[in-house]
Amino acid sequence: MRTPSEHVYPTHWEADVVLRDGGTAQIRPITPDDAQRLVSFYEQVSDESKYYRFFAPYPRLSDRDVHRFTHHDYVDRVGLAATVGGEFIATVRYDRIDSRGMPASSRQSPTATLNGRFAVPPDIADEAEVAFLVQDAHQGRGVASALLEHIAAVARERGVRRFAAEVLPANTKMIKVFTDAGYTQERSFEDGVVRLELDLEPTDQSLAVQRGREQRAEARSVQRLLAPGSVAVVGAGRAPGGVGRTVLRNLLDGGFTGRVHAVNHAFPEGYPTLEPEGVPAHRSVHEIAEPVDLAVVAVPAEHVPAVVADCGEHGVQGLVVVSSGYAESGPTGRDRQRELVRQARSYGMRIIGPNAFGLLNTAPAVRLNASLSPELPPAGRLGLFSQSGAIGIALLSGLHRRGAGQVGISTFVSAGNRADVSGNDFLQYWHDDPDTDVVLMYLESIGNPRKFTRLARRTAAVKPVVVVKGARHSGSEPPGHTVPTTRIPDATVSALFRQAGVIRVDTITELADTGLLLAGQPLPSGPRVAILGNSESLGLLAYDACLTERLRPLPPRDLTTAATPDDFREALTEALADDVCDAVVVTAIPWVADDVHPDPAEGEPALAAALREAVAAAGATKPVVVAHLEMEGLTAALQEPLPTRGACIPTYPAAERAVRALGEAVRYAQWRRYAAEPGRVPEYEDIEEAAAGADIDTLLGAVEDFAGPDAVEPGGVRAPRSTPLAAPDAERLLARYGIAVLRMLPAPDPDAAVAAAARLGYPVALKTTAPHLRHRVDLGGVRLDLTTEDELRRAHQELTDALGKADELRPVVQAMAPRGVDTVVRAAIDPAVGAVLSFGLVGAPSELLGDTAHRLVPVTDRDAAELIRSIRTAPLLFGWRGSQPVDTAALEELLLRVSRLVDDHPEVVQVELEPVVVAPHGLTVLGASVRLAPRPAPADLGPRRLPAY
Repeated sequence: MRTPSEHVYPTHWEADVVLRDGGTAQIRPITPDDAQRLVSFYEQVSDESKYYRFFAPYPRLSDRDVHRFTHHDYVDRVGLAATVGGEFIATVRYDRIDSRGMPASSRQSPTATLNGRFAVPPDIADEAEVAFLVQDAHQGRGVASALLEHIAAVARERGVRRFAAEVLPANTKMIKVFTDAGYTQERSFEDGVVRLELDLEPTDQSLAVQRGREQRAEARSVQRLLAPGSVAVVGAGRAPGGVGRTVLRNLLDGGFTGRVHAVNHAFPEGYPTLEPEGVPAHRSVHEIAEPVDLAVVAVPAEHVPAVVADCGEHGVQGLVVVSSGYAESGPTGRDRQRELVRQARSYGMRIIGPNAFGLLNTAPAVRLNASLSPELPPAGRLGLFSQSGAIGIALLSGLHRRGAGQVGISTFVSAGNRADVSGNDFLQYWHDDPDTDVVLMYLESIGNPRKFTRLARRTAAVKPVVVVKGARHSGSEPPGHTVPTTRIPDATVSALFRQAGVIRVDTITELADTGLLLAGQPLPSGPRVAILGNSESLGLLAYDACLTERLRPLPPRDLTTAATPDDFREALTEALADDVCDAVVVTAIPWVADDVHPDPAEGEPALAAALREAVAAAGATKPVVVAHLEMEGLTAALQEPLPTRGACIPTYPAAERAVRALGEAVRYAQWRRYAAEPGRVPEYEDIEEAAAGADIDTLLGAVEDFAGPDAVEPGGVRAPRSTPLAAPDAERLLARYGIAVLRMLPAPDPDAAVAAAARLGYPVALKTTAPHLRHRVDLGGVRLDLTTEDELRRAHQELTDALGKADELRPVVQAMAPRGVDTVVRAAIDPAVGAVLSFGLVGAPSELLGDTAHRLVPVTDRDAAELIRSIRTAPLLFGWRGSQPVDTAALEELLLRVSRLVDDHPEVVQVELEPVVVAPHGLTVLGASVRLAPRPAPADLGPRRLPAY
């Protein structure tokens, strides 16, 4: 047992948070060194707020008050402060109280167990009084709500389970902070005071409230960056050229509707205007006489800290740092990048970059081009996030060229090293953005995969999210991206993306192909595809591509090379009206010059008009894509928007590209239909959750190795040490969740093997349990269907003669299980991604071919059903080649029980059931292993905080 050290500053309580208005604040424990800050803070609080806090006039703090409010033991007395610019803007504290409402002694502190929980003896108070004070100028920003989340998490860590607060009835704002938090609470009124009691155990409602506040705050922080009223370009030189002057020129050429300022410390005194732009010039941001919402920083890295301080003191809301020389340049640059983020957040500012390309907003009311892009793209419905400036500008150019201005961009950001604002923040913004219908993302690293998956799932439920993941096989994060690394294979990441509804594609070309289709066409209602065109060969290529994409193509309709535009219109009209198809692929090749088509190119506009007429007449019912060969005139003609949809018919220079994009749309539409009716996590009455928790506490408490520090993975992720459970302990823990493991008995010699068989009953199996021979039937490590004592003795002798001594082989005897399909079920905790449940068939399919399916925990009944059906070898479970189908219902239940175990108990970091023999009726678990580790810090479940890498 360990006791938390009193007076040791808990650095892990420090956090940066985004407030309701999009600004940031730092939350940290209060220390004795904060005495002067506390006094200064209190002097700026109104008399009314002081009265609400102390229930009486309290104009100033006494020395005793200052000492009491700055000295804490961080167990029974805890104080937190929210700071901006290094100064307090709000405070919160709790004091542990006993059943009489008197202060509890620190000698009665809870003890920390090895699994990360704090155990409170039954005679120790687990209640605390809590009180807030927020500076009047910062009330309404959500500071108190953020502080409540953090002080509640601290209290739970220290064994406090309930908060009590007494509030004057007139203090309606503070009452609302408590009542809106979502915790289970009781409210009473006595002696003119409202007494509130909150149970601090998180609830579904408190988690929903927390995440709703997080979404609104982070979306607002992005919105402040994208729609500034004024922009200062710091580093714009007097001479043409240079990064700063280029950004300034782009801002003006894009038609930015706000005010623009040029800032450069090298401007001479009295230099009022930068010509020929006619922009007000200043030597510092501080000299600007009006508020500045956004600053673009384009100065050498060594000068950036002074610029950040200048911007922070002036109240700038956000920064776009295009300067390089940060984490992409090595360890020194990485330290410089961390300090940049720390400094900017201390002033409440958020950062795009550093090493960023910039950001764009095409909204007519804004027209922001704060980037190195030479032109502002047309306004449209695509939101684009790129971690690479080169990829971002190439994608912008490609979309513009293929859409001819009709498939435009709503907002674009190239985040560079994305040390602060990331793709997660933009997902929060795009979720509610009415100007964005489709989200396209190029990612090279994912700082918080759990949060990304959660946000992507929520956004994908209302609009498509299409992702290209770069740096998939490099084994490390790209230069400049100081993020946690993940140990799970890229194929697993892809499967988890699919579970979240993310459309993952492999190339930038596919990203554009899929985005154009989703932005301009309705989602298909099913996988049935009609194919028509004037080339039988191109139609067959489209047909084959549909089968590759697991679509259900109808036989291609060949209109022959003599087909006219009218023939195309009639055929497309029929296909769109036919209930047997859900989407249409139109294939076209150039006409051969003849009397009817003396100039084949002249027919392309007519064909485009015919196709547009047919689609417009049918209305927005089915998606239509066009695959052509060498008909650029057709592409140009089809870029005119449809009158009924406001978007164009997408064209592709290859049938495979058109069908691949259509296949992604079909799968996404299917996911949307499933997401509308999500599965459920079943409750099983025989699960003994509390008893399993007690077993885990006991098992972890018996392991002395956990006294050492956690291992540190590459990227800074702390991976708690784990230990394997002995077979009896593992079997007992699994049995708590209704997972029975077929009993096995040790057989160190033939006599012991015979005695074990007599206890278990014939027929039996004899197998080794040595790690290098487990499950290796091919090496002779398993002997099955032994029906007599002689057979068993002979098998034991042959085993030891062939493979080694018995003490090396560790042979065991096990009763034979009903024949079936051998499968493997695994669950593991990845530090970055979380708990992952995996399923496959034993042996070559999963180990050699990688035919394994994965889902994030907790798994629903629908997830479990899809999991076993998503591997390529799934037909073996459902009666392949006339075999008897196995009991997949029992298999689904096993998956759900394993999911519940690792979800209920984060200390269970690995479960492996191999083999699991699934028979026509029931299943048998023949082998099991479990590993435990101290409970990790909750990821994406604790109070809101910005990442710190």
